[in-house]
Amino acid sequence: MTYSIFPLGDRALSLSFGEIIAPEVNDQVIAAAKRLSEGLGDAVEELVPTYCTLLVHYRAEAFDYAEMEQRIAALLSSEEELAAVQRRIVTIPVCYGGEYGPDIATVAEHGGLSEEEVVRLHTAADYRVYMLGFIAGFPYLGGLSRQLHTPRLSQPRLKIEAGSVGIAGGQTGVYPVASPGGWQIIGRTPLALYDPGRRMPALLNAGDTVRFSPISRQEFLSIAEGEQSWDLQ
Repeated sequence: MTYSIFPLGDRALSLSFGEIIAPEVNDQVIAAAKRLSEGLGDAVEELVPTYCTLLVHYRAEAFDYAEMEQRIAALLSSEEELAAVQRRIVTIPVCYGGEYGPDIATVAEHGGLSEEEVVRLHTAADYRVYMLGFIAGFPYLGGLSRQLHTPRLSQPRLKIEAGSVGIAGGQTGVYPVASPGGWQIIGRTPLALYDPGRRMPALLNAGDTVRFSPISRQEFLSIAEGEQSWDLQ
């Protein structure tokens, strides 16, 4: 495994596996995160995988940068091959258009499509969670059909509702909590992508595969109100 390592202050470092956004690079990031999580144990406070880098927050009171660099090098240069990334598949229900997807007409017009075609294309793909960022639990998803690539809003909204599914350029994502944002909103999920009361607050993790499944407004309300369950698998 080839990577570059850089210090970030006195209690963090960054591993860079390249400068491109690609599944094979992201696989290395996630595999390295798994190896370091298992091998470094409580020496690490947090591991943050991104598109092509891995941020390592470590216990500076117990280990200095040189020691961490050596331990990481030993783990990642091991003759034992890094395990293949096991990608969890998560299916997310989405009510498209109408009050939940105010920008679906814009996305359709930009791509020369009908709104029904936007939904068909958006639900036909498997999406890779490259990373979480921007706000807690926000997944940056790769794999969007080129026909759906649409620029961000020229003027961001001050509030986008939690669960909103959006498109920005060549990516799609889901707002886990209400926040400002400039993505084109095409639908909304009734699922909570982020809940600080859960043992694992974020529903998704880097490396997961996401599939979207269209639901009606009535199904949305039933799931949101707890009257109907939803199987993530």
